[in-house]
Amino acid sequence: MDLPLTAGWRCAVCGASVDIAEPLVWRCPNAVGDDRHHSLELVQASAPLRSTDDANPYLAFRRHLAWDGFAAALRLTDAARDAIVRDLDLQVAAVAGTGFRTTPFARADALSDALGFSADGGVWVKDETHNVAGSHKARHLFTILLHLVTTEVAGRAPWATVADRPPLAIASCGNAALAASTLAAAVRWPIRVFVPPTASTAVLARLGELGAQVVTCPRVATDPPGDPCVHRFREAVAGGAVPFGVQGPENAWCLDGGRTIGWEMSVQWAGLGGAAPLDRVFVQVGGGAFAACLAAGLREGGIVPALHAVQTRSCAPLERAWQRSFDVGGPGAVAGHWTECMWPWEHVGDSAADGILDDETYDWIPIVRAMADAHGSPVVAEEAHVVQAAEMLPRLTGIDASPTGTAGLAGLLAVREQLGADERVAIVASGIRR
Repeated sequence: MDLPLTAGWRCAVCGASVDIAEPLVWRCPNAVGDDRHHSLELVQASAPLRSTDDANPYLAFRRHLAWDGFAAALRLTDAARDAIVRDLDLQVAAVAGTGFRTTPFARADALSDALGFSADGGVWVKDETHNVAGSHKARHLFTILLHLVTTEVAGRAPWATVADRPPLAIASCGNAALAASTLAAAVRWPIRVFVPPTASTAVLARLGELGAQVVTCPRVATDPPGDPCVHRFREAVAGGAVPFGVQGPENAWCLDGGRTIGWEMSVQWAGLGGAAPLDRVFVQVGGGAFAACLAAGLREGGIVPALHAVQTRSCAPLERAWQRSFDVGGPGAVAGHWTECMWPWEHVGDSAADGILDDETYDWIPIVRAMADAHGSPVVAEEAHVVQAAEMLPRLTGIDASPTGTAGLAGLLAVREQLGADERVAIVASGIRR
């Protein structure tokens, strides 16, 4: 039997370690009180990425998931681990209308032509709009759910019965809230969703249908800097709720399953038949877990394109942190300089891509490192690029993604004149138009 690949977690900031067998450990043990300036990263053996070709990525790549190492450490058999994934996936499908399946990744010919790429180059689009709850967000949350359910199955949960489960909690204005509430409804787990006053009526209606308890969080003058939804979320976690969001410093387990999208893209790119490398990937960044996981998954799959993290002019804390990093020893040294590089954006503006207007890029450290390692850079898109991308991608690809979901393309539009016609570029369309 293959041995699990994951030994545990290590904090990139303070060096603290967490063994993979420890249940219900969400963040660095030194991240106490309001201190979230810590960043757990996986400690894993180097191994070639292998897929079983199962349509479900959590089964296809199960050996590479840290969750699988956790479940094995709790002495669950190989068959039992497989069954947990399959059973949960069926429950999710009953609520979402689909379980987890590998999503398409292909060259967008009309889009490539419109942007002036040659036949050798072009734009490849990963379409996440038909994933669970309409975006990539559920990929991150599923490994948190697997961890919780596995802890129960192994008899290690501190609650006695299903009725005693602590509530889940998430801060989100849209896609992540929908994904979290969908998974919670699938297993009948109570969830509290902390949303801004600007949350759309369509999102709020769906959250109600899923049985989520919605808490609206206006900005309060007495709050410290940062997102008030995150402040209220952290208060709920301090009161006993389980952090069920897509922010690594709040729950590092979201960084496990998020890698599946990069793993899929690696296998799909290799299967396209050409030996040409993927040159660049443009990815929309709000809290940052998506970009951090995409970069990690691609790297573990043997593909290291230049990473371009895209934010809007209305809110670009990551680009500021990138520039600041060169004053503190460079991108490789940022873990020791959190306060000098990353802090909440002072005046968050408006944008059609409202899903990436996070006050902070919480998972900024792995993104900065990944951009540096692959000779990438952040991109700040103007609102005109955001609007153009939101019109262009659905029209030329048939993928009905929201302005948030097309923000990666907005980044490509912002720097298109700097790219060669033969370059091969990838973007991810994630977040259906509601």
